[in-house]
Amino acid sequence: MVTKILKVVKSGDMFSVKSEKSENGQLNKRNLVLKELGGKFENEYAVSVLGNAASLVFYENDIVAVTLRFQTREYNGQVFQDITVTDIYPLKK
Repeated sequence: MVTKILKVVKSGDMFSVKSEKSENGQLNKRNLVLKELGGKFENEYAVSVLGNAASLVFYENDIVAVTLRFQTREYNGQVFQDITVTDIYPLKK
């Protein structure tokens, strides 16, 4: 896991997905695009925020402290990477 201070580039709408790990079988999810602070060409991450944290509302240019979990999986001979936010804290502007 990696902890970083990043800027929100885009925030998607919250939606529910089926989850066997959730008590009610549904899990809240929100997709974000986060960018490292610095110049125009800094690294960006397309991440998923799950559970209660997905109910938080984020706006473009918000600064957040996040802990990211990187996972890879193989499917039909291709490798996919998932980036999940395990902790997210909005920082004051």
